[in-house]
Amino acid sequence: MHGIGIDAVATAGPLDDGIVAGTTPDPPARDVADTNTEGTSDMNGGVAPHRTPLFNDIELCLVHRPKYDDWSWPKGKLDPNESHRHAAVREIGEETGLPVALGPYLGEIEYPQSEEGSKLRHTKDRTVDTKHILFWMATQISPIESLKRTGALGPVHRADKDEIDEVIWLTPDQARKKLSHSTDKEILALFIDRLEEGAADAVPFLIVRHGKAEARKSWRGTDANRPITPLGAAAAFALSYELACFNPIRLSTSPWIRCQETIEMFAWQTHRDMVNLPPLTEDAFARDPEGAWECMLSEIQYALDHKLPTAVCMHRPVIGGIFEHLRTLCVSPLLAKRLIAKSPYMPTGNAMALFITPTPDGPRIIDIQKVTPLVY
Repeated sequence: MHGIGIDAVATAGPLDDGIVAGTTPDPPARDVADTNTEGTSDMNGGVAPHRTPLFNDIELCLVHRPKYDDWSWPKGKLDPNESHRHAAVREIGEETGLPVALGPYLGEIEYPQSEEGSKLRHTKDRTVDTKHILFWMATQISPIESLKRTGALGPVHRADKDEIDEVIWLTPDQARKKLSHSTDKEILALFIDRLEEGAADAVPFLIVRHGKAEARKSWRGTDANRPITPLGAAAAFALSYELACFNPIRLSTSPWIRCQETIEMFAWQTHRDMVNLPPLTEDAFARDPEGAWECMLSEIQYALDHKLPTAVCMHRPVIGGIFEHLRTLCVSPLLAKRLIAKSPYMPTGNAMALFITPTPDGPRIIDIQKVTPLVY
C-alpha cells in the first residue's frame, strides 16, 4: 500500500507500497512524526496507497479528523525520546490500524499553527509559531511481520474515534479532490514524482556500521573477537528501534564479533537469523576489495530479486570501499554526495538506508536516509 500523511513525512516501500509521513527534515531521509519545540511544532504523518501493476490502480489512504472536519494524511506528534522516523511508523499505525515499513522520503511542509484545519495555508510566514511536517512513502507489512517486529518497534495503539473517525482509500486523482488542504496536495505531487522514479518497486537496503568497539591497543584478544563497549551496546539497542521502521528481514553481517553484536539485538528482538558474509571482514577486504564489492552486489541483487528488505553490518574500512561503488549507482550526483567519501564515512552504531530499484541497466539508488540511534 502507499500512503501519504499530512503534517508528517510520507514514505513508500517495496511489495505493497504505501506512503506515510512525519518528522523533522533530514536530507537523506524522511520520517513520520509530530514534534513540539519552543515556537515550532513538528509532526509526522502518512498516506498509505494500495499498489497494483497499473499506476491508475494505486490507492492512497486518507483520514478524517472530526475536530477539524477535514481529510488529510495520517500524522502525529513525537513522543519523548522518539525519532521522527519512529513516530511516523507509530502514528500511521495508530491512525489507520496498518503496520507499515518506511520507504523513500517525500518532503516537508510548514505553516502557522493557527492555520491548522484551514484549506489555504501561508507556508512562507516565518513570524509566527509554525508546524513543521515531514513525509515518507511507506509499505504495509503482514500481521505476522508486524508481530515479529513488536519487540523492536514497541506497542502501537489505535487512535480514539474523536481523533480519527474514518479511513478511506482513493486513487491519486480522487485524493487530490478529497484532500482539504493545499499543503497536502503538494505532498501528493511529490509522491507521484517518486512513483515515476520507480519508488513503488524500491527495496530498503541498510548499511550498518558496528557499534563502538574496545580499543585495539588495550584489547588482548584477536581483532576478530574484539567486542563492542557498553556504549556501543547502548547504541546497538537504540538502533533496533530505528531499524524496525524499515523492517529488514534479511540480516547479513561480517562474522567478526563487533558486527555480530551490533545486529544481534535486532535479530533477537525480531526472531530472525543472521547471515555471515566472510568477504566483509576487515582482513578479507584488505586482501580483496573487489571480492567485498561482489559480495555486496550479490546481496543487493538478492534483495531486489526477492523484494527482501535487508540490513548489512560491516566495518569502517569496508564501508569506505563499498560507498565508492554505491555512489556510481545513485540516480544523481547530489544524491551520491550523501555517501561520504572521507573516513570515517559514518559514525559507529549508525546506519544508512538506501532505497534501490531494479532497472534494465542494473540497480539504481533513488533515496538515501541517515539512521541515527537516540541514546538517552
